[in-house]
Amino acid sequence: MATGAAIKSVAIIPARMGSSRFPGKPLAPLMGRTMIEHVYRRTAACEALADVFVATCDEEIRAAVEAFGGKAIMTADTHERASDRVAEAARAMEADVVVMVQGDEPLIEPGMIDAALRPFTTEPGIECVNLAKRIETEDDYRNPDTIKVVIDHAGFALYMSRAPIPTIEKTTFADIRAYKQVCVIPFTRTGLIRFAALPPTPLEIAESIDMLRFLESGTRVRMIETQVACQSVDRPADLARVERIMRGLE
Repeated sequence: MATGAAIKSVAIIPARMGSSRFPGKPLAPLMGRTMIEHVYRRTAACEALADVFVATCDEEIRAAVEAFGGKAIMTADTHERASDRVAEAARAMEADVVVMVQGDEPLIEPGMIDAALRPFTTEPGIECVNLAKRIETEDDYRNPDTIKVVIDHAGFALYMSRAPIPTIEKTTFADIRAYKQVCVIPFTRTGLIRFAALPPTPLEIAESIDMLRFLESGTRVRMIETQVACQSVDRPADLARVERIMRGLE
């Protein structure tokens, strides 16, 4: 993609009812709305996006999205990875960049999407960007639900893991800079389709992290640091914490 060129960007939010850690998560109530509605509305507030869609294999989610005025695309129910679901939804679209916004990020802010999109207009050859946030607590660092990322000096991901990396075996948490992946992930449309055509890789399967398919296959993933303190919802207890944050209690 040429630097400085105008790009058409759309967001696709993958969502399914069958989460192993929190079944029915997208339709969980949060401050009078479903969680997926919070994610959709916050994503749609980004003026850089031409459109926003939810990609789902569940009729309940499609009906809920359309009920609040959103747009839904039905996909196969066989996808193991969110990125593959988004790739299926993106195949028929006309877009330069497809932003995958995970459906369990109800605290997302439009500026996060703006920041993740910026490298596509300033850096040649970028196919995929991820946001990263510095991990502030050792509990978060040790939490397997938190995807940790190690970043090189040029700003590209070296590795991602659910294990606590980098290790603090010879130091302390206070002495390292640990980062977590924030699931705002733009791809070039061609890069996303190429990702979906690659076979799942051993590390991707072992860690259950989409981006390792690219890293293990030799594709660089550009990391952009965000200062926004997001809280993904992996389990019911996380939903309660998000509500406290929304109420200004945390």
